[in-house]
Amino acid sequence: MSPPGIRLLAIVEAATVTGPAKNLLEFCRAIRQPGIEPAVSVEIGAFLRGKDSEFLEAARAGGMPVHPIVEQGAFDGRILRQLRVLAARSNPDIIQTHAVKSHFLTRLSGIWKRHAWVAFHHGYTATDLKMRLYNQLDRWSLRAPRRICTVSHAFERQLLARGVPASRITVVDNAIDAGWWRARVASVDRGALRRQLGIGEEEKVIIAIGRLSREKAHIHLVRAFERLRTARGSGALRLVIAGDGPERQILEQAAGEGVLFAGQVRDPAPYFAIADVMALPSLSEGSPNVLLEAMAAGVPVVATRVGGIPEMVEDGVSALLAPPADPPALAAAIGRLLDDPSLAAAIVDKAGGLLSRRYSPLHRARTLAALYAEVLSTRQ
Repeated sequence: MSPPGIRLLAIVEAATVTGPAKNLLEFCRAIRQPGIEPAVSVEIGAFLRGKDSEFLEAARAGGMPVHPIVEQGAFDGRILRQLRVLAARSNPDIIQTHAVKSHFLTRLSGIWKRHAWVAFHHGYTATDLKMRLYNQLDRWSLRAPRRICTVSHAFERQLLARGVPASRITVVDNAIDAGWWRARVASVDRGALRRQLGIGEEEKVIIAIGRLSREKAHIHLVRAFERLRTARGSGALRLVIAGDGPERQILEQAAGEGVLFAGQVRDPAPYFAIADVMALPSLSEGSPNVLLEAMAAGVPVVATRVGGIPEMVEDGVSALLAPPADPPALAAAIGRLLDDPSLAAAIVDKAGGLLSRRYSPLHRARTLAALYAEVLSTRQ
C-alpha cells in the first residue's frame, strides 16, 4: 500500500544550476502540482565550499527548504557528521543522492541504514584526481542503495558492467518545461546580445553550451568550425561557446578567429535565441539537458552519436547525429543545417513534438513518485 506522503531528502553536489541540479529543481516544482500520488515533500542538502552558491540561491527562490553542507576542502571529515545531523533532523522516508561524491559520503556516513536510499547515476567525469578516486569508489558506494536511477539505457549498461543487478536499476528520462522555455527564449532581445558579442546581423551563429571538460570534446567542435569558416569565408559564421571548466585555456589557445567564449552563464536562453544551430560534440553523454533546451527553443541540433543521445533523438528526423571525435563529419552535419532551411525547420518541428510526448516534468514527477512508493513498500 502506498504511503500517504513521502518525505524526501535530496543530497546534491551542485554550485551552479546545470545538469542534475536543473532536473532536481524542476522535479521540486512539478511535484507540487495537483494529482500526483503519493504526495512528495522535498528538502535539499547541498555541499557548499566558501560563499553561497547559485544553486542554493535558486532553490531558496523556488521556496524549497535547503541545508548547506559546509566543507572546508577536499575530503573534509566533518561532512560525515553534518550528514548524520541533517538526516536525523529531516527524518526522511527516502534519501536521494546525485553523483559519485554524494553516493560515497552517504554510504560512508551510514545514514542509508536508517532511511531508504535512491541513488541517481549521471555518468562519470574525470576532471581531477579527487573525482577519479570517487569514480573508483562508486562500485562500493552503489552496493547499498535500494534503487539506482539513471537517465539512459547507455548508462544502465555502464552500471550493469560494474556489477549492479538489473533489478535495482531504473531508467528515468530527464525533462523540461517546454512551454516555459519557448516563452523565455521568445522574450529575448536578440539584437542586443548580437551587438554585445560583436556579431553581425547576417552572420550565422553556432552555439555550444556546457561544461568545458574533456568528455564534452569542444576541441572537435573548434576544429570543425575552422573547416566551415574556411569554406564559407571569414565573415559569414561565428561559434559561441558558453560555459567554463578545466579545458577552457586549451580551447582558447586552439581557437581561431570567429570563436567567442562567453564563460559561465546563468541564463542560456539568450544564446539559444541567437543560434542557427546548436552543436553537442561530446564523447559521452547520458540524457543532456542542453539537448532538451535546444529542442524546446526551436534550435536544430547536431550531436554526436554517443551514450543516451540516440535514445533521445532520431538521426535525420529530430536531430543530425555525427560520429564522435570526427571534426569533418561534425562540420558536414552543421553545414547541412545551415544550407538547408527546410531540413532545419523539419527537424525543429519533429523535436518539438517529441518533447510534449516524452519529456514533460509532470510525467517525470509522477514516475518518480510511484518509484519512491514502490521502494518504500519493498523491504531489503
